[in-house]
Amino acid sequence: MVNERRRAPRIKVDLVARWEGVLNQEQAHITDLSITGCFLLSGGKVEAKELVRLEIELPGQQPLYFWAEVVEVATEIGFAVRFTAMEDEDKKRLSKFINSQMVQKSN
Repeated sequence: MVNERRRAPRIKVDLVARWEGVLNQEQAHITDLSITGCFLLSGGKVEAKELVRLEIELPGQQPLYFWAEVVEVATEIGFAVRFTAMEDEDKKRLSKFINSQMVQKSN
């Protein structure tokens, strides 16, 4: 991608997720994650600007829940979302997880 639009550091991950949109409920794998959004490898049909409900499973923790807007669709591969709403506690847990993964990968 030539035009880098991301505003937050991102990490490569392999996390299980579930999402629910207007037409679908699907399982997914998150491969790229930041405090502001993620990329999901997933089947199912979504449209740009669609609002989806997202549940992310962090290892050994309770799931995180977000509302997210689809910002880019990679047909038959998955889609990228920007988080639009989350509980403060979920945001803190996500930030802590990302920071811990960044520290692990730098060692």
